[in-house]
Amino acid sequence: MFSRLRRGPGRRLTPRSAHQRISDGTAALLDVRETPEWNAGHAPGALHLPLPRLMAGAPLPAAAEGRPVVAICRSGRRSRQAATFLAEQGVQATDVTGGMAAWAREGLPVTGSGGSDGVIA
Repeated sequence: MFSRLRRGPGRRLTPRSAHQRISDGTAALLDVRETPEWNAGHAPGALHLPLPRLMAGAPLPAAAEGRPVVAICRSGRRSRQAATFLAEQGVQATDVTGGMAAWAREGLPVTGSGGSDGVIA
C-alpha cells in the first residue's frame, strides 16, 4: 500500500506555482491536450504530447527527459491522468489544478500558433 502511494503523482500545483516552477527551470510543462486545443492557445515554453499518444507509449519530448514534469490540460482531468501514468513509469510528475482554464483566469501568458495571443479552446 505505501509503495503505491510513493509512486503516485506529487501534490497538485496551482497555476501560479506551476508557472514559477516552469519559469525557474525546475520542471518541464507538458500540455496533454489535443492538437487543435494546443494550436488555439498554450503556455509559452510548454511541450506538447496529447494524452492518447502518451498513454500509447510515445516517449516524452526530449526537453522533458530526466526532469520533473508538470502536466496540464484544459480543466485538469486529463493532466491528472497523465501525471498518474507518468508517476507509474518512474517520472517525477504532478499536474495543474484547473488546467489551462485556470491558468488563463490567473492572467498567466497564453500564446497561439505563430506566437499570436492564444485562447483556451
